[in-house]
Amino acid sequence: MKAIYQEKYGVVGLEDVDEPVAGAGQVRVRVRAASVNARDWHVMRGDPYLGRLLLPAVMGPRGPRRRIRGTDFAGTVESVGAGVDRFQPGDEVFGDLGDAHGAFAEYVCASADEIEFKPGGLSWEQAAAMPLAGGTALLSLRDVGRVRAGRSVLINGASGGVGTFAVQIGRALGGSVTAVCSTRNVELVRSLGADEVVDYRRSDFVRLGRRFDVVVDLVGNRSLSDLRRVTAPGGTLVLSGGGTSRGRAQVFGPMRLIIGGQLVARLSRSGPRIVVPATRPSRELLAGLRELAESGRLTPAIDRTYQLAEVPEAIRYVEEEHARAKVVITV
Repeated sequence: MKAIYQEKYGVVGLEDVDEPVAGAGQVRVRVRAASVNARDWHVMRGDPYLGRLLLPAVMGPRGPRRRIRGTDFAGTVESVGAGVDRFQPGDEVFGDLGDAHGAFAEYVCASADEIEFKPGGLSWEQAAAMPLAGGTALLSLRDVGRVRAGRSVLINGASGGVGTFAVQIGRALGGSVTAVCSTRNVELVRSLGADEVVDYRRSDFVRLGRRFDVVVDLVGNRSLSDLRRVTAPGGTLVLSGGGTSRGRAQVFGPMRLIIGGQLVARLSRSGPRIVVPATRPSRELLAGLRELAESGRLTPAIDRTYQLAEVPEAIRYVEEEHARAKVVITV
């Protein structure tokens, strides 16, 4: 089969590899679409260097642990392994491979616990856009932030992959959403349902003089003190920023803010609760996304689509051009 393969950092390409075979508890899926996430360019570059030490399941010293890139996918079940009775050949599914990677390929094998039935009414591309970005947004707002009616939410990085889901999910949960993005993305974010949009090129959200019950940082471009300053007493600060590329691998990258946040969360007895959500493949999260999509409260926003052979170009676009919403691969 064809797959996007990588042996060393910075070099990826389309190659012929062996087709995977479903083992016990697994489902083999014919991939129809996959999507690009910030984690893809981080792993492609081995960026940041600290990740090569702290994320041994994903990054090695000189190259990634898993050779085939990509984590999010949507497709058709071709076969099931022993012990799988929930899915059968022909089912349309979507899922997240997590640290296993391998979605930028014609076929994948995934645990039956890490996939869900594809939301009705969505295209393959829309379904593939949801798992990691949508799951991160749902976990951050519903489970960590406990957003509900009457709670105020600030989303820094509202026009990105996770951000476009977070705006919609925040509204679906009943929250009042203030979204931060650049000038070119104001109308997109407003169309997703944000109650207020802050153009960071014209206004600094830290200087608004307001505090929010839940602050979700998806960029990693502000200091921890700034983010704590805009979080209400007793509120929750969620750190899930993927950082931005500087054209070369950094030592700390977004991990500086995340590690700092984790230390403050452990040592400080005052101020807002600080949480770094660990988004792992989960059928429960996928089912939540499916329910929101089928009810019309969540619609994946897609920036561009690429063919499988164009994945290196797609990853570079996400890394360097500040893509808005999701970038999707048609297989």
